[in-house]
Amino acid sequence: MTQHTDAQDTEGRPAGTRPAADRSAAVPPPGRPCSIAAALQILGEKWALLAVREIFYGNHRFDRIVRNTGAPRDRLTARLRALEEAGVVERRAYSQRPPRYEYHLTEAGRDLAPLTQALLAWGDRWVTPDPPVVLRHHPAGHPDHPDHPLDVAWTCRTCGMEVRSPDVSLEILSPGWDRQGPTVPGPEAAP
Repeated sequence: MTQHTDAQDTEGRPAGTRPAADRSAAVPPPGRPCSIAAALQILGEKWALLAVREIFYGNHRFDRIVRNTGAPRDRLTARLRALEEAGVVERRAYSQRPPRYEYHLTEAGRDLAPLTQALLAWGDRWVTPDPPVVLRHHPAGHPDHPDHPLDVAWTCRTCGMEVRSPDVSLEILSPGWDRQGPTVPGPEAAP
């Protein structure tokens, strides 16, 4: 097994040499065309999301991410590499001698905040009897607004109303598909 260092990845390439993500090169997942399925190709493995969580928490160095996720080093190396290729994280040098790198979220990675907050809230409500962490809201530039636990709601940007599941409908935009599935028989419809 190759030992990971901050200076190189598990294949011995210099750190930071991975190409940026190219959306057009992504292979669509089988089944219904769906952005959830496409996102899960990148984020659907627990070590990927736990690495993103740690970077959100301010842990940017590989050893801390390994320690705090409990991931095997080789598996975490592969997940971080995939997140880097997908444009979710980037490596930044923090030392020249020896070469060392930290992981930081890109804009795409920072856009995962609502997803991680939703998973945290769902886990607090349905899985974990005693929540191990609490997100706190402290709006910058509002000294008269007291710090408080974050209670996130799904809000429509157009009308400003809180959204509930019964208020949402589905509009299918993929040709050849409706709510029930494919509208024309294809290879996946064969017995």
